Amino acid sequence: MPQLILNTMIDAPLSVVFDLSRSIDLHKYSAKKTGEEAIGGVTTGLMEMGQQVRWRARHLGVRQTLTVRITAMERPCFFEDKMIHGIFCFMEHQHFFEEVEYGKIIMRDIFNFEAPFGVLGRLAECLFLTRYMRRFLEERNQVIKEVAESGRYIAYIPD
Repeated sequence: MPQLILNTMIDAPLSVVFDLSRSIDLHKYSAKKTGEEAIGGVTTGLMEMGQQVRWRARHLGVRQTLTVRITAMERPCFFEDKMIHGIFCFMEHQHFFEEVEYGKIIMRDIFNFEAPFGVLGRLAECLFLTRYMRRFLEERNQVIKEVAESGRYIAYIPD
């Protein structure tokens, strides 16, 4: 099972980075090239413990839906979301946030997934899927970083 670990340094308050990471609206903005839409559950605002969202998007040319639920949360340092319905056999995403010096946050993603289709899925993981998922997460994290550091986060975090 592939595991992706990404570390992103962000120069912004801890609570801002935490909230942006669970913002439905920012996720839609960061994934606009895949046409991600929140079509069920929480469809706007910030995800909270126990809540779920159903996404529809086009990945690798295939239109698909995926439902994830927030299964653990320790504000503002950690939350976890897990797929409860979708194309993967298994998917969980752990998000860690740590202030390493005043105003500098390390955002760490640990993303585990397992492709469907048995041996063919394992082959897809090796040939392209792991690289695709890493790039998708890196692009998302870059958007979080840019929005947090620019001050544009106000548009994504409700009062």
